[in-house]
Order: sequence, then structure tokens, then C-alpha cells
Amino acid sequence: MTEKFDAQIVYLLPVLASLLFGLGCAYLLLVQPAPLVPVTPFPDETTSGPLGNALYFVLIVAVGAAVLYLLVKWKSRKLIIILIASALTAASMLLSVFYFSVLFASVPNAAIIVAALSIAVTLLVDLAIFRFGSNIRNTIVVCLGGALGVFFGVSIPLVSGLLILCFLAVYDIFAVYKGPVGKIAHAGLEQLKGLSFSFKDIQMGLGDLVFYSMLSASMLFNFGMLAYAASFAGILAGVFLTFVMLEKKGIFPGLPFPVFLGLAGGLLASLI
Repeated sequence: MTEKFDAQIVYLLPVLASLLFGLGCAYLLLVQPAPLVPVTPFPDETTSGPLGNALYFVLIVAVGAAVLYLLVKWKSRKLIIILIASALTAASMLLSVFYFSVLFASVPNAAIIVAALSIAVTLLVDLAIFRFGSNIRNTIVVCLGGALGVFFGVSIPLVSGLLILCFLAVYDIFAVYKGPVGKIAHAGLEQLKGLSFSFKDIQMGLGDLVFYSMLSASMLFNFGMLAYAASFAGILAGVFLTFVMLEKKGIFPGLPFPVFLGLAGGLLASLI
């Protein structure tokens, strides 16, 4: 963040673009439903399953943030690049295979086409993040956030998904003010190419975009378009409130306002 940051509507553009890209991905899955990919270790049908899944996701995020903080603190630039490149390569390949498999589901020899396109897209993503300029890199991060969020939104059962989002929003407060995320932000998010993006005077993490998109997608797949639209509006309102808080504090967690306002809007609209 710059010291003279002034909250303006224009700063919503990257979040809006990520949500809209996610909506395109979601539309593809609505037209051609895909086999669900299990990403949570515990079934939602059990009483403790959703709670276990939420704690599981928080643990993964917390450990990942702690590892990145230690690498930043130790100035292990090469290890940071290797870790980020490995994670983004795996995510890009997973998403490419997932969405291309849906897109070409009815095409003969689809497996060959999917494999070729997935490898090509993954290579382009890696080049865009680590070799191309900042504008292309930021665009890729915005799109990755939208696509990965929709993947989680359709793959994670509703109750687990909502608990995961709520737990992460609470954890985000701790992580920013007392934990590793705030310390990384003070050290400079620009060191984490591919895990963050910059737009004018702001820097945001890829994780924020992922969970915004996950929330809106979960509303869409479980409750329909009205709940999605209300959640969409709540997320944008929450992001803008976050920017307002940035004027005063210089750093502020990106999940609490968008998640809770988006969740409230979507659930209230689902009752109509």
C-alpha cells in the first residue's frame, strides 16, 4: 500500500474482473456438469465433517503462510520462486484439465486435445508469471483466482464451503495483525509474484480472489442466480469497505467484510 491511498470505485476493477471470469467458468459447468473432484477429506454428511474440513483448510493456509514468511525472512528468493512455481503449475494444470475436459466432453479423442491444451496453457501461465511483464502477470492472477474459486465452489459441499469461508475470514484477521500475512505484507508482497497482484496503489493476494469467487459460485450452484447476484453485490461492497479501512490503517484483512457481506446477501436472497 502507498501512504496516500484513497479508496475509489476504480480499485474494484480487478475483483470485478475475477468474479466475471469466474462466472464464465461457472456458466460452462452449468451447461455441461462435470464430475465432482473431492477436495475435502471429510464427508459433509457426518456431524463433524464440515468442521473438520474448515479446520483442514485453515491449517493448510496457515502452514503455507508460515512457510512463505520464513522464506521471505531468510531472503530465500530461489526457494520462494520454486515453491510458487510448483504451486501455480499444479493449479494451472488441474484447472486446465478440469475445464477443458468439460468443454470437450462430447468431442472424439478429447483426452488428447485436453492434454495438449492443458500443457500449453500451463506453460503460458508459468511464462506469464515469471517472464512476462507485470500487466500480463496480474491478468493471469486475476483469472486464476476466478477459475480456482469456481472449482472450489462446485467441488466443496455447501456446509463445508460456508464454514471454510467463515473460518478463513476469522483467521485472516489474526494472520494480518498478529500472524505471517501481515509480516509478509510489510516486507513487500511484490516478492510473491503469482501469489499477489498490484493495481494502481493496491496489492492483494491471490487467495482473496479465490475465496470471493468460491463464495459467489457456491451461491450460484446451490441457490441460483438471484442468490449469486446478491452475493456478488455483497462481495463488492465488502471489498470497497475494506479499501475504506485501508485509508486509515494502511493494511487490512481482505476476507472478513467481503465474505460476511457476500454470505449474508446470498443467504438472504436464497430465502426469497
